[in-house]
Parts: sequence; structure tokens; C-alpha cells
Amino acid sequence: MTNTVDDAQYFAFSRFLAQRLGITLGNNKQYLVNSRLSQTMREFDITDINVFIQAAMSGQNPRLTDRALESMTTNETFWFRDEYPYQILSSTLLPNLAKQVKKLRIWSSACSYGQEPYSIAMTVHEFLRKQSGAFAEGVEIIASDISQRVLNVAKEGKYDELAISRGLPIEMQNRYFEPTTCNRLAVNNKLKSLVTFRQANLMDSFYSFGKFDLIFCRNVLIYFSNDDKAKILQKLTALLPPHGALILGAAESISGAEDVLKMEKCTRGLYYSKR
Repeated sequence: MTNTVDDAQYFAFSRFLAQRLGITLGNNKQYLVNSRLSQTMREFDITDINVFIQAAMSGQNPRLTDRALESMTTNETFWFRDEYPYQILSSTLLPNLAKQVKKLRIWSSACSYGQEPYSIAMTVHEFLRKQSGAFAEGVEIIASDISQRVLNVAKEGKYDELAISRGLPIEMQNRYFEPTTCNRLAVNNKLKSLVTFRQANLMDSFYSFGKFDLIFCRNVLIYFSNDDKAKILQKLTALLPPHGALILGAAESISGAEDVLKMEKCTRGLYYSKR
């Protein structure tokens, strides 16, 4: 078995990732390719990572190509990650939107295993418990990811003890989750009914998704080149109405899209609105 990618294949695969996903690996990240692809290549009974990469880039087996691409995406996530986006959502954005929006539409644009959209849904439910007349025409949360595999997990909405322990408060567990088999907790139907999952690549067109009052695009733009990041931000902004808001990750900026977005500071943190 050969688990070490050679330099030629590494740079070819890096270009392939940039073209297909917008992910830029840069130099000296062979170790990342080795670790991410080693497990996946076993699924296809391929013992040489260079052979596996060549097969992935050829596209002759679409499932193999998709799994290789999925393996290179980062799906690390937590409940209520960084806390401040959900505090802003609860204390600032939802009260403002309740004054002007009949049906609330939110997009979690890189949802991974579902922790972000379900955290958004819990925040919305908590708000509605206090403001029962808000958003009388409903709430719709679209959650998307490039990986169909992680979307299937998110849609099922069942999490083991380790996943539950990563930032989910006990009161939220008791209110929005139900025990199921194998010591797992399942998102209850009240929460699930708010979220629809769709596969999407941020490098492609997503205008068919329609307009959104709020867009979460957190901790994903850091993997794109500056040019691709600017293009994605421009496309995201086009989906926001005048009252809409974009929430990015703590380490992300609107570089390349300052002409269409402006920073909004509040006591809990910051978000971006459409100019």
C-alpha cells in the first residue's frame, strides 16, 4: 500500500481541488491529502494513493470522484459555535426582522453535519417562545453543503454523546432532543420541520435558492482563494434584500466585496448588511 502522494500528483490534485471546489491547498500540505484520502481509498479497494488521485481526477467513476472531493472538505463543527452569532441573532437581528418580515428565510450555506442550522432553529424557537406573534407566516431554514454524505447525517438528525457534548446546553437537549437507540439523541420534529437540506457548491450558481433575510456563511471562505471568496461574497449579497444580514466566521472578512457590504457593529459582535 502506498499512502504517500508524490509531488507531481499533489500539485495536479491541488489544481483539481481549486477548479472543482475553490479550495486552495498551497505548498507542503501533502500530509493533509495523505491523511484525508487514505481512509476513502480503502472504500474502493485501491491501495496506491497516487492511483486513487488519478482515478478521482479522471471522473470515470463519479462516485469515487465525489468521495475524494468530500474527503478534502472540512466538516468540523459545534453547536452554537462561537456563541456571538446566535446572541446577535437573538438580541438584534430577529427583533429587527420581526418588524418588517412576514416569512423569515435563513440560509446556512455550509451546514456540515447539521449543528449550525439546528442551532439557528433553536435560537428562532427560543425567540418565538417570547414573541409568539412574530413571523406569523412561518420560518424557513435552508441548509446546504457540498457533501451529500454529511447532508444525509444532518437530515437524519441523530447524534452520539460526543457530538452532543460539543457545545449543546443541557436545557436545549431537554427541550429539542429525544432519546433514541444506541445512546444517541435525535432532533425532535418541532425543530426538524424548520430545516430543509440541499446539496450546493458555493462555486456554482445558487440563485435558484431565492432571497434570504439572513445568510450564515461561517468558517468556509477561509478555504477559498481571494478572487473566489470575493465572487462568492458578491453572489451571496445578491440574495439579500435591503434589510438582510450576512454572518461570517470570526476569522473571515469581506475583502473584495466592500462595495456591496458594510460592517454593522453591536454589543454582541458584528455582522454585515447590504449597502
